[in-house]
Amino acid sequence: MQTELHTGIDLAVALIKQDTLPALLNTATSQLQKAFGLTKCWALELDLSGRTLHCGQLGDTSEFDCSDFSHPFAHILQTGQPRELTRAASYRLDHPGFQALFDASDRPRSLWLEPLSGQDGRTLGMLVLCGEDPDWQNIVGQPLYTGIKHLLVHQWISQLQSRDQVWQRRLLKRSLDHLHDAETLRQRCTQLTHTLVGNSEAMVNLRTQVVRAAGSQLSVLIQGETGCGKDVVARGIHDMSERANGPMVVVNCAAIPDTLLESELFGHTKGAFSGADQAKEGLLAQANGGTLFLDEIGDMPMALQSKLLRVLESRQFRPLGARDEQHSDFRLVAATHQPLQQGIEDGIFRRDLFYRLSQFPLRVIPLRERTEDLEALSRHFIRLYTQREGSGPLGISSHALHTLAAYNFPGNVRELRNIIELACLQTPAGDDIQPEVLRLDDLFGEMGQPLSAEVEPKTMDGVPLADDIRDLKAAAQAFEAAIIRERLRQYSGNRAQAAESLGLPKRTLAHKCLKYQVTDL
Repeated sequence: MQTELHTGIDLAVALIKQDTLPALLNTATSQLQKAFGLTKCWALELDLSGRTLHCGQLGDTSEFDCSDFSHPFAHILQTGQPRELTRAASYRLDHPGFQALFDASDRPRSLWLEPLSGQDGRTLGMLVLCGEDPDWQNIVGQPLYTGIKHLLVHQWISQLQSRDQVWQRRLLKRSLDHLHDAETLRQRCTQLTHTLVGNSEAMVNLRTQVVRAAGSQLSVLIQGETGCGKDVVARGIHDMSERANGPMVVVNCAAIPDTLLESELFGHTKGAFSGADQAKEGLLAQANGGTLFLDEIGDMPMALQSKLLRVLESRQFRPLGARDEQHSDFRLVAATHQPLQQGIEDGIFRRDLFYRLSQFPLRVIPLRERTEDLEALSRHFIRLYTQREGSGPLGISSHALHTLAAYNFPGNVRELRNIIELACLQTPAGDDIQPEVLRLDDLFGEMGQPLSAEVEPKTMDGVPLADDIRDLKAAAQAFEAAIIRERLRQYSGNRAQAAESLGLPKRTLAHKCLKYQVTDL
């Protein structure tokens, strides 16, 4: 009796020391096996569904589906009563999982199956005791066995409660983190409403995507028509990112001649080429620690595209004329109004660079597809005008908004701003902008709206005949528009080729097309 007491204390201490459920079950089965001379002992854990038993000691064959109540495990779970299972009966059980357990037990002559439940009636699992010729009633009737079983159940419940508490804490933390992330996202999106103005679904989604893009280091490609605010989106990404305190270096690839663009980006040493009287730091180096914004990336020459791709992969570059490479830690944002996929097919844009740029693609919807934003944008531009000029209109009338909604806005948000600022200039301070001062029909007037039938002279292929010219400026504009139209027709609407053939930067050609309302053919 004293030996049994001493053994029981040792076993109890060993069980109490285990701080995980698998360790507890392994210790309990190992000690039961030794204490009672069993060939094997298993502890099966019942999952939350109450239909599957798991035995972590068996590896891949550790699950026992107990939904079939003809299975002895299911019968024991249903009745809550232990029972003996002989070797002969075990052979008749056509269950792969059970046969794996039976094989791992060295096919004993007898098994004792005993359910384990807590005081609240919750079934925790099952003990499977294996022996050759055991007296099960004598074993399970011993105080040592009963004590080990009760302590095992107590510690098992404690482990489950502890695991539930950990799970609940994790769930709570996850919920709080989710709420915090959602609140942070909402706050940052609210901040963006001051620059990315509009309440349409498209703008709400765009602001959300801008915040998410800002939270990563992925390269961002912003696509959208001319004048839709791609530069504002790029600024929002920079300002919302962890690089906000660093520089934002803006490079307009269409505005810099091809021969100078490489030098501007990479910099050069003194004497690197004719006219390089002193060393110059490139824009890549200037963007270190901040954001590099490559606007109109579609106009970048092919030779420079391959060099840019290497820089994006390594963040290493070599200034013109230099021997050593430099490193720049910048985040890239690019923008274009051109369909780059078409450029890839035409062989003027690298496919691998496109995929490298568009790790996080963003598309800005044109204004004509979100006319519900017209009021918010108009009032935003009125406020900016009033702040700059010191006075201005109070707002804009509903009739004026209705007039704007009927307009197509080929120049997008930039065009709307010009319209509103011109209307502000013609509206008395404190009044609302009215339809008559919007002057949509006169928008290009002096600046090149196609001449009306009343004022356009007789032409040949769109060019005024010399004898019919009454307005030299209008004739010059008509002639220029005709040349551009013909050159676009010649190059099947490819503005890049048309601009190069005319000796114009592509941005200048785009401006003239907008000015004269010349569409791509």
